[in-house]
Amino acid sequence: MSDNEDQSLQGSSEAKSDEAAGPKFEIQKIYVKDVSFESPNSPKIFLEHKAPEVSQQLRNTSVKINESTHEVTMAITITVKHEDEIAYLIEIHQAGIFTFSGYNKEETGQLLGSYIPQIIFPFAREVVSDLAVRGGFPQLLLPAVNFTGIYEDHLKQMEEKAAQSRGEAPLDS
Repeated sequence: MSDNEDQSLQGSSEAKSDEAAGPKFEIQKIYVKDVSFESPNSPKIFLEHKAPEVSQQLRNTSVKINESTHEVTMAITITVKHEDEIAYLIEIHQAGIFTFSGYNKEETGQLLGSYIPQIIFPFAREVVSDLAVRGGFPQLLLPAVNFTGIYEDHLKQMEEKAAQSRGEAPLDS
């Protein structure tokens, strides 16, 4: 057997072992897709020393780029008020491109709805904190988020809606 034939056979056996190795997951890129900071009541707001009221909205979306690659985007809106006046507003779309294969439909849903948002969130949290400080305000650390719980609640709501559309009574847990 020649060296070329030996290398060719070895290459094909490596490809087969890669397929049999199981699920694959790779982070291709994490990036800020869109960001906005507004402080509509500055500089007057800097003179007020009232306790701020912070509200946070969070939403995740995913787009299938090709058979094994997805873009997941986390949209976070933070509104900080002093009584009825907005101190500042931050909107960020933190995104990532992820390649994965070898997962069934349920596992893919868990990746997109829970696991990947857990990867993206610390990056978004850092941008939010940095924007608050650069805007002249104290550091804002977003609280931890239980993405697994949110995803499980979402699945439960979807099941309840499906049961209602079929005319079934909701299941009590």
